[in-house]
Amino acid sequence: MAAAGRKTNDKRAQAEHVIVKSAKKAAPMSFRIDAETRDLVDRAANAAGQNRTDFMLTTLRERAMEVLLNQALFALSGANWAAFTDSLDNPPPPNAKLRTLLSRVPAWDR
Repeated sequence: MAAAGRKTNDKRAQAEHVIVKSAKKAAPMSFRIDAETRDLVDRAANAAGQNRTDFMLTTLRERAMEVLLNQALFALSGANWAAFTDSLDNPPPPNAKLRTLLSRVPAWDR
């Protein structure tokens, strides 16, 4: 029984770490969820030793990082990597459309 209590305390400590980490700049977020999905989340949270909120915050954060990393990282086969690096090493000469594009003020500077 002591081992089970220790395991619960370890999971609680992990969950509390998530709460403390996210409470620094906490902002309310609210959304509706159907009962079937809520029950699925509750079962998964229970299996992970977390409450619903902690599970959702952890999962949401992980998924957000995954999406952002997928925007920055990509994998290519050997042949495709060679073609990609060749394109970077030997770009086509500038043309009128490229000069026009590069003369525009970027959206993030507007």
